[in-house]
Amino acid sequence: MMTSSAFDILGPIMVGPSSSHTAGALRIASVARSFTAGQPDHVTFTLYNSFARTYAGHGTDRALVAGMLGLTTDDERVRDAFELAREAGLSYSFELGEDGVADHPNTVDILIERAGRSVKLRGESLGGARVRLSRVNDVPLTLTGDYPTLFVAHRDVPGVLASLTSMVSAAGANIATMSTFRRAKGGSAYSVFEIDGEIPAWLPESLGHAANVEFVTVVHIPGAPVAADNVELTHPFSNGAELLAVCEGAGCSIARAMELREAELRPGEDVAELMGLVADAMRHEVKSAIDEPKRSLGGLLGGQARRVATFDEAASAQLLGPTLTRAAAYAMAVLERSANMGVIVAAPTAGSAGVVPGALWAFAEEAGMGADQVVEGLWCAAAVGAIVAENASVSGAEGGCQAEVGTAAAMAAAGIAAMCGAAPATCLDAASIVLANMLGLVCDPVRGLVEYPCQLRNASGVANAICAAQLALAGVPSALPFDEVVDAMRRVGDSLPSTLRETALGGLATAPSAGSACLGCPGCL
Repeated sequence: MMTSSAFDILGPIMVGPSSSHTAGALRIASVARSFTAGQPDHVTFTLYNSFARTYAGHGTDRALVAGMLGLTTDDERVRDAFELAREAGLSYSFELGEDGVADHPNTVDILIERAGRSVKLRGESLGGARVRLSRVNDVPLTLTGDYPTLFVAHRDVPGVLASLTSMVSAAGANIATMSTFRRAKGGSAYSVFEIDGEIPAWLPESLGHAANVEFVTVVHIPGAPVAADNVELTHPFSNGAELLAVCEGAGCSIARAMELREAELRPGEDVAELMGLVADAMRHEVKSAIDEPKRSLGGLLGGQARRVATFDEAASAQLLGPTLTRAAAYAMAVLERSANMGVIVAAPTAGSAGVVPGALWAFAEEAGMGADQVVEGLWCAAAVGAIVAENASVSGAEGGCQAEVGTAAAMAAAGIAAMCGAAPATCLDAASIVLANMLGLVCDPVRGLVEYPCQLRNASGVANAICAAQLALAGVPSALPFDEVVDAMRRVGDSLPSTLRETALGGLATAPSAGSACLGCPGCL
């Protein structure tokens, strides 16, 4: 089981609107780009399942082209990828694949043609911008980029593997894992070497000159999660019970336990500074769309956050109150920014990105707290999100919206409780209450856009989070342990039909008015 980094859960910092369909798609294309020397003549993208159903509304098409151009997930030029491709002379086309051909809901085949040669790769977006390569030239393999990785194409003849292994070892590179894949005996084969530490710059070229070797490349998946199975963690945990045991043994909070684990995952990095950058990015994203509303690409959002933020003060006090009014407006603002392909922090995904910053920053401002307390809440939130990611899913395409907004709200509830100085068990109670309340929430984006009902569900997510935090702080426990609630969420997600998991083929997406010209969209701002 992969140990999730805090910055897999609170990240990446990316262009919206979707971590799986935008940032993940871009990263798949970035990897594919490393399999060709120089700019391709033409690239054909074949989209499957959820990718095929909702690619235009999620900006998947723009993201794939941007990845082939070498752009990063936080580059605001992703929105202009088509124009940039024309300027660069990059030719591309999109095709829709047949249902049932690909196993994963977010799958793309990328056929790259250059100088009369071609290579075909299949990529899968796993949620939260994590990706995996599952085929190269129709040969099944598994390549995640969790380690620095050497990809070697060679003939399947005796002695090749021994020679390659010896050359890698002689270069001083320690092989973490090695896998070889082939279609038939004696034909083409591919070997994947995952390396502990950096790959010497000269090694790929040296391997390329070896007998029976056809092609060598270093596969780099930008923002790939930190590989932890070769790290001896002092504070390991993969579920709630283990987390509570770590906190009790170390006499520390959930936030501190998560920070200590992250420091071991990222030796030599200042993880406190990294989380501070996340907090600052969140503080900016919750306000920009309120200060300067813009119409979204899909046309369904633009100005709603400002309306909530500026609603009659007396009426707001009688209804949501100042904290929840601010939190709802902030959460909605993040989704508006994301829907414009603005830069946001996935938390844990782009579709749920408003809940954690909306709840934590609104609470901090109303309670007179500063950035330090928000950072404390973010570390706790990251721990909760990591446990859900490792034991269930944070992807709408896998588990419905309960996996995205539900997880985000659980993270926010635990984070607020931590900001109030709650004990670790109380923080997990808050998270459990949220997940129980949002169990079964489906993912049914109207018109395939991460706009409606996504923005409103982010607002309801902060309401659930703040309510659950107060219940837990008041001494109302969860009747079931956090781990059992997470497992129930996983089982419910597995039971949801594909029509209710981000395909826009069920729920609100198929309501009679969903295809109408106007859905009550904002007019002039």
